[in-house]
Amino acid sequence: MSPIITGEAVVLELRPASFAARALGLAVDVVVHLVLLVLIMIGLSAAGADLDEAAARALGLAAVVFCLVVVPVGVETLGRGRSLGKLATGLRVVREDGGAIRFRHALIRGLTGFLEIYLTFGGLALAVALFNDKSRRLGDLLAGTYAVRSRIPADQAILVLVPPHLQSWAAAADIGRIPDATARRATQFIRQAGRMAPLSRAGMAEAIAVELSAHVAPPPPPGTGADDYLAAVVAERRNREFTKLSLLRRRTTGTAQRLQRLPFGT
Repeated sequence: MSPIITGEAVVLELRPASFAARALGLAVDVVVHLVLLVLIMIGLSAAGADLDEAAARALGLAAVVFCLVVVPVGVETLGRGRSLGKLATGLRVVREDGGAIRFRHALIRGLTGFLEIYLTFGGLALAVALFNDKSRRLGDLLAGTYAVRSRIPADQAILVLVPPHLQSWAAAADIGRIPDATARRATQFIRQAGRMAPLSRAGMAEAIAVELSAHVAPPPPPGTGADDYLAAVVAERRNREFTKLSLLRRRTTGTAQRLQRLPFGT
């Protein structure tokens, strides 16, 4: 699995599916489509005993197109990139920008899939998927899509606390209006710091600390590490926002109670 990383070294939640997961999901879909085709063929043979050979061939061809092209395209379009096999393996097909696929994406995948999956017995799809980092088959390359994992274990919540040696400094620090982008980068860094390489972690922590220092005064005590500085600022900012919102909620509740009593209580 190749991770998707932004220019700021933040790992996105959309994770490309592995080759094995894609192959298993594709196998489930193929079995479902072929079973549906067999059932329809049995029904046609039982109901069309009086049809001539040309009509029987036409109905058979229509059944093949319906089961192997129309059904996959319709299911992926209505399921927004999901099919029975993908639901079973926890996958979903998305556009290259991470958005949900539309009918044209599903149509390209379905038409190409008939060639690379059924006419070549899956050989073309497997060969193409083996030689790209996101296990994309030919239909994905033409449609601009790829499969991602839709069932990802939730990250364990991390409680950010002010380091003990910085509590007195944080309580007296003047934390100004930190830009939302900077605050978001600092929070994401704290959540993902344990999974980053030491050099990348140190460099990114130092860069974010420099951005925060423009909105926080006075500077931290000498010798404070960038990781501790970020934790102290983020935790203290969160605590102050929580206190402010709690006071506002109590005032709003009190005002609402007074408005409900007047003039009925007079």
